[in-house]
Amino acid sequence: MKKFDQINVIPFIDIMLVLLAIVLMTASFISQGKIKVDVPEAQTATSLGADDISRLITITADGRYYLNDQETNLDMLADNMELWSDEQAVTLKIDAQTAFNEFIQVSDLLRKYSLKNVQVVTLPKAE
Repeated sequence: MKKFDQINVIPFIDIMLVLLAIVLMTASFISQGKIKVDVPEAQTATSLGADDISRLITITADGRYYLNDQETNLDMLADNMELWSDEQAVTLKIDAQTAFNEFIQVSDLLRKYSLKNVQVVTLPKAE
């Protein structure tokens, strides 16, 4: 019987590269969020990156609020914002069909707790 001096790691590396590709593709889908929201179009669009979702506030077309993909309401959102620092980055993802009043209520909360590092997610305008 032949004695093995080394272990062949090339098949192991091939499998790990395939798994890495799968994880990276899955991570890009996760960063898009689980909640269906049709964001409005704008000349200067803001895309949602993986670093920007530490505090993601989503408002759906039917007026439901989500904080980081967990359903919430304005009172619970205010309780959470009270604990955030003034430098906290906040991303708003609001459906284009949402009543403007919903946006105003959230922006009032942001102003109340002095949260100024806010961006609104939009899509680039089709030309």
